[in-house]
Amino acid sequence: MSAIKVNARDGGTLSLSREELASLQSRIRGEIITTGNGSYEAARKVWNGLIDRKPGVIVRCREAADVAAAVTFAGERGIAVSARGGGHNVAGACLVENGYTIDLSYMRAVRVDPENRVAVAEGGARLGDLDRATQAFGLAAPVGVVSATGVAGLTLHGGVGWLLRNHGLSIDNLLSAEIVTADGRLRRADANENADLFWALRGGGGSFGVVTAFEFKVHPVGPDVWLSAPIYPLERAGEVMAAFRDYLESAPDELMGLGVYWSAPEAPQVPKHLHGVPVVILLGCYTGPFEKGEKVLEPLRRIGTPIADLGGPMRFVDVQTFLDADYPDGKFYYWKSIYLDRLDAEAIRVLSDHTAARPSPLSSIDVWTLGRAMSRVESTATAFFRRDAPYMIGIEANWERREDAEANIQWARAVFEDLKKFSNGGNYLNFPGFFEEPERLLTGSFGENLKRLKSIKARHDPKNLFLGAINIPPGPSAALQDRPAREARPSTGMEAP
Repeated sequence: MSAIKVNARDGGTLSLSREELASLQSRIRGEIITTGNGSYEAARKVWNGLIDRKPGVIVRCREAADVAAAVTFAGERGIAVSARGGGHNVAGACLVENGYTIDLSYMRAVRVDPENRVAVAEGGARLGDLDRATQAFGLAAPVGVVSATGVAGLTLHGGVGWLLRNHGLSIDNLLSAEIVTADGRLRRADANENADLFWALRGGGGSFGVVTAFEFKVHPVGPDVWLSAPIYPLERAGEVMAAFRDYLESAPDELMGLGVYWSAPEAPQVPKHLHGVPVVILLGCYTGPFEKGEKVLEPLRRIGTPIADLGGPMRFVDVQTFLDADYPDGKFYYWKSIYLDRLDAEAIRVLSDHTAARPSPLSSIDVWTLGRAMSRVESTATAFFRRDAPYMIGIEANWERREDAEANIQWARAVFEDLKKFSNGGNYLNFPGFFEEPERLLTGSFGENLKRLKSIKARHDPKNLFLGAINIPPGPSAALQDRPAREARPSTGMEAP
């Protein structure tokens, strides 16, 4: 059989013989997948149907030891590495043409210690895996809002969700991580061990190694909570979004709000003649005392008379899947983001105008209310820098036919450009477009933290083995105040704390 071409970390390509791959296979419990395997086509599929890349080698791992062997193999040969957790990144960053992908999608175990309120999720776990395991004990980790999303990708770039205002970003609840670094060693990173890596992993992405396990602090939530989902006509967006903005400024931390410019869904509660018309939906999840929920949500549900209201009391695990049907595997997606420093009448008008001009009724513009617990963390305490912005806009171009890609991508980019005047810069790297203009993204997202990130990269991955979703290149070494790197105790990454 012919050799397999893969990307080298120096920017060129190199060939791997079948004998070399057989040697790696003998050292792992998982599976090595190449173009000659019957499972190759399925293995290279990711959530976003727009992504059609053909990696040279996929190493599908079953345990941390497999990851360590795969990294060692790549390091010895100078191969550039990408890692796949849930495969839900909109840019499909886990796959690179002719790439060498370390795939953790079989590593989905979650273990919960309810007494100490800690949960450990393997690197391939999905949010749904974590939610189901923690809610069995009436607990939850602050993660995202679509259950198919990978824990790894979401967390490494911050992690926004329904618990953000009360408990912060996902990274603000990360107690430790187990990570295979460029030397092929499994290390523990926390506030005491490998503290520089722990700082970098909290928002800095996957440029520092392959994380095989995440240890989260979890909180009492549910099992029943309150969800608001009143639907208002787009022509009333000025009044509705102003009321939403004003109320969330004074609402309790337990209420997280997400204003969605979208289309009226084909739900039984929505009159048929209004299905698909442009609307504004005020999503709000209240996770405080259950008996207070209806009253807390009432101001969002009574801004005049809504077209319909899909909310009410429900289980938190159901809230976590409430949006799942809107993001099916295989559809086409292009998402961008921008932080807003104000949500005034002019900004609301721009959002409304672009909603009316969407080329696809599946597309949405989402207004995330930030602040509270998220903003109580110093901007230099973790790699995640933009903690001061009161709003983040998710620009979601979603469509059904590949040939409509250009129109939908251009729409999202136009929204982004028109919102710049309301922003002091920065982007949420889980909604990154296709990582266009990487230098701008890095400086805007990390600010003064970027210099330290490059220094940590130089210390732990000086040859730039790990691509990350957006690559942070090694920079000048600096005298860091962190402890020297230490190898983790022998572990599969899943012991109870």
